[in-house]
Amino acid sequence: MNKLPMNRRVQVISALVEGCSIRSTVRMTGVAKNTVVKLLVDVGRACAEYHNRVVRNVKSQRVQCDEIWSFIGCKQKNIPAVPAPDSSGDYLGDVWTWTALDADSKLIVSWLVGARDAECAEMFMRDVADRLANRVQMTTDGLKVYLNAVADAFGTRIDYAMLVKIYGEIGNPSDNRRYSPAECIGCKTNIVTGSPEEEHISTSFVERQNLTMRMKMRRFTRLTNGFSKKFENHEHAIALNFMHYNFARIHQTLRSTPAMKAGITDHLWSIEEIVKLADVPPTQEKRKPLASIPMDQL
Repeated sequence: MNKLPMNRRVQVISALVEGCSIRSTVRMTGVAKNTVVKLLVDVGRACAEYHNRVVRNVKSQRVQCDEIWSFIGCKQKNIPAVPAPDSSGDYLGDVWTWTALDADSKLIVSWLVGARDAECAEMFMRDVADRLANRVQMTTDGLKVYLNAVADAFGTRIDYAMLVKIYGEIGNPSDNRRYSPAECIGCKTNIVTGSPEEEHISTSFVERQNLTMRMKMRRFTRLTNGFSKKFENHEHAIALNFMHYNFARIHQTLRSTPAMKAGITDHLWSIEEIVKLADVPPTQEKRKPLASIPMDQL
């Protein structure tokens, strides 16, 4: 079987991790669309496997968690009541990416793609707990499903607080509300478990990471037609993005990659190293899923 030369594969992956869409990557590199998609799937799957195996025993002091919205195929409100005759049966509608970020190294410790509900919250928090080496201080937003999820995953071995933001109405009623977010007029902190330090109760870093995701993944860009059409490809794109962010992208403030700062790797990864992960046979051990949507929603 013909295989794309390494330099062409590096070109394709470089374009994808810098926020280019599939079609723009095709135009820039001259690689066929199906080949670009297949490479995304292969490398994304390998990146998820590598993260699952290597990002363990993370020595963190402060972890921030959040969820970011996107959608597959169409928004939840636009899902047709009767599927088209040629429908592939793939998932359609809103989907959320849960992220846990180490506030000091800026490392993405864990992520999960799924619904914004209690089941996904519990899966996500169990995975976060499995990857941490010590007791941490955790901050989340005010989503209530975090309460039971954190308690079940960590018990009392955590200092946990919620940061609830209070939003006001847009000042001028004539403003276009579709494009203007509500103004944050205050924050309320709720200490849930342990003794978290109040000066470190924050979700600022993980919310800034949400912006990075929207800039570096075309699928997350608002008000465009670059959204994901297939759930599986959405997962692989996220896995590739986080691999590049953790291992191959110099953080402007840290002057190193998050993985180097966290002591997980000793060097700056190249795009070629990431691409080569797809050439390594997958491990035979059964891994916990990094991304999952409850079966009743598929």
